[in-house]
Amino acid sequence: MKIFNRFVAAAYARILCLCLGTFIAIFLVVDFLEKIGRFAGANPAYIALFFLTRIPEVICQTSAMAVLMATLLTLGMFSMSSELTAMRGCGLSLGRIAMPILVIAFSVSILNLAINEYVLPRCIVQGQYIREVLIEKKSPNLFFRQMNIWHRDDNFILKANLFDPASGQLKGITVWRMGAGMQPEQRLDAATAKLDAGGWLLTDVVAREFSESNIIKTSEVASMPVPLNLRATDLKVMRKFSDNMGIRELAAYCEKLRKGGYDPTRYLAQMHGRISLAFAPLVMAFLGVPFAVRGSRSSGIALGISASLGIGFGFFVLNSIVLSFGQAGVLSPVISAWSTNGIFLMIGIWFALKAEN
Repeated sequence: MKIFNRFVAAAYARILCLCLGTFIAIFLVVDFLEKIGRFAGANPAYIALFFLTRIPEVICQTSAMAVLMATLLTLGMFSMSSELTAMRGCGLSLGRIAMPILVIAFSVSILNLAINEYVLPRCIVQGQYIREVLIEKKSPNLFFRQMNIWHRDDNFILKANLFDPASGQLKGITVWRMGAGMQPEQRLDAATAKLDAGGWLLTDVVAREFSESNIIKTSEVASMPVPLNLRATDLKVMRKFSDNMGIRELAAYCEKLRKGGYDPTRYLAQMHGRISLAFAPLVMAFLGVPFAVRGSRSSGIALGISASLGIGFGFFVLNSIVLSFGQAGVLSPVISAWSTNGIFLMIGIWFALKAEN
């Protein structure tokens, strides 16, 4: 059986690498043609580095379809050469024949998880820096800004237009001091704020005092300290988009939002969606094995290519729709993230039962 496993695994791995390499090449070529107008005159080395940083993202997005296509093509070729018939004639069940394929698909899923956690966030940040700063010649401060920062700290609520990591300053600040029943007692509008020993020091401040939602006093001061428990390192995390975070970092960010009194549903759905999408190759392999066996001997390659494109397109469309319901709060984040995998897994089980019968 070791020889049989090596035979099936080697044939499947060759086709999987070919399919994945084809998808990566097509994606990069299309992406290059789309961006070549904006990259005109840039250093070719920077352009090459930018597209290299795109490869991990392409692998995560296309690995499920590549696994499905490789499964259908491998078993289709076995069927065309009568090798599949010989395997079944020797008493091997469909599950036993598919075992090396499922093991490789599971390995691809684990690799997807590792890429999502350790490689993809860094590649996205580096790719953005290469494109925005090195290629398009934008200011690094402009690139690293984060718009509309919100922070809640005890009875204070802060809103800032942006954080400049070069100077360590918040800009365009509004601070509300809330009283009982979340009624505003004071509003501070400041041009900038910088971290100080006792909190944040506001400059060019306009202070408004409230009583029963009516302004009773307005004053202007050059500077005013505010005791906010907010660090510059927290702002550097807040400036990241969710795509730039690993799964564990995104989970910590959701917990931080929850503790701050904000709804983390959108980010929870994205987190569970990444995990479920990482295991999509295993689901696609499980679906592809019985589907390929149902095909005729003469249609192995044609069936593999057309069916994998159709099934893969249907999977990603359905997953995007259902995941959007989870991000909007219509469905639970867990249900919205895993329902598409569950639906296609049930279809695979049905095909497998029909194929064995």
